[in-house]
Amino acid sequence: MNWNSLFTQERHGTGTITRDSRSEFQRDFDRLIFSSGLRRMQNKTQVFPLPGIAFVHNRLTHSLEVASVGRSLGKIVGNYIVNTFGKDFNYEETTFYLHELSHVIAAACLAHDIGNPPFGHSGEKAISKYFIDNKDTFIEGRNRLRDYFDTIFWDEFLKFEGNANGLRYLTHSFNGKVPGGLRLTYTTLASMLKYPCPVNGIDNNFKHRSKFNFFQSEKNVFKKTCEKTNMLLESNNPLLFKRHPFVYLTEAADDICYKLIDIEDAQRLKIIDSNTVISLLLNLIKCLKVHDFRRVEESFDKIKDTNDKVSYLRAKCINALTVVCADRFMENSHEIINGLFNDELISIVNKQCSEMKEITKVTKQQIYNHPKVMKIELAGYQILYDLLALFVPAVLKHSPTHMDTKLKKIIPNQFMYDESIANISNYEKVFSVLDFLSGMTDEYALQLYKQLKGIEINTHD
Repeated sequence: MNWNSLFTQERHGTGTITRDSRSEFQRDFDRLIFSSGLRRMQNKTQVFPLPGIAFVHNRLTHSLEVASVGRSLGKIVGNYIVNTFGKDFNYEETTFYLHELSHVIAAACLAHDIGNPPFGHSGEKAISKYFIDNKDTFIEGRNRLRDYFDTIFWDEFLKFEGNANGLRYLTHSFNGKVPGGLRLTYTTLASMLKYPCPVNGIDNNFKHRSKFNFFQSEKNVFKKTCEKTNMLLESNNPLLFKRHPFVYLTEAADDICYKLIDIEDAQRLKIIDSNTVISLLLNLIKCLKVHDFRRVEESFDKIKDTNDKVSYLRAKCINALTVVCADRFMENSHEIINGLFNDELISIVNKQCSEMKEITKVTKQQIYNHPKVMKIELAGYQILYDLLALFVPAVLKHSPTHMDTKLKKIIPNQFMYDESIANISNYEKVFSVLDFLSGMTDEYALQLYKQLKGIEINTHD
């Protein structure tokens, strides 16, 4: 890889480049902002499922904030690349790094969680566990559930991955929709590929292969994205790649936000007391050697509202971490461009600042394991698991019952396969269910669960 061949204006699904007041990369961001998938994220869990009246982060607000940080990282690093490596850049290459990289990273950040099912990571686990538990369940007394799928398809269900589902949502041609999904540039798509390998390429010895980033249904899209942005092959396997350099910026923006936002939300929900949060954030700012720390303290002392005090410190921490992560990218640019960097940009803070380790420890012990969080996560897990138990057998049966037929009619046409086609694979049939369920908001999944279980019957929807 080299810096002047990492990007392209070409889009998935169309070879046309539209000339208007916006660049192709600005258009990526705008397409995502106006997409229904992004809007649905306002009712999808970040950490605190169904939080009630307390205003805390959901997947949408989190993604918007990550995009803001990503834009800053893209701007800093873009300027560095031009100043350091841009001697032989042409006009297009210089313009891209000075003005467009920030749009690319912001767009990738906007979309980084778009494939996550309802109820956060418990939703992912519910999907995987359903297939694990029902491996030997017979459908119509004919075959075990496992026997309906080739090994690689089955493994994708067992290890259902929101990152892979995100690529599917962004690029799949759903019924009645625009072919090619959102038709984003290959540059933006490449900037989201944190785990550029298939499910059978997972290897926990490598950060970039600890999960997988595409389903077999999107194999060709994935491969073309890697080729169009000149990503490095990992080995002779044509589907194993090194990370695209821009991915590190997308990942860092996400890491910066969730490490700090979760603790701010916990303070608002009174899960962690304000003094503890303030102390943690102040100590982190000290460790990060913010040059104007005295002024930070003076401004902090003038703020009287507790929530605003926490928000102010959180903002200062985010700014400092953004600078640290940008610096680390620049310091390791040679390893990154050659596919030799096997770490997160933010990990340097974890190693050098015990304060960051303490924030991580408190977050895990007092937030992720808090009874309020765990109870609703468990409920969300059960909701998604039970919905799968209804819909998956219904789409696989050769002779569906009257109830199975009604269940299939609930699946929107955009997700439903054409039943008149004789050779539809079982893989495609199950994905009609997964596309439907993973696109749901928390509230809609809960409502549908109640209705189908007879817990609640609405006369009008």
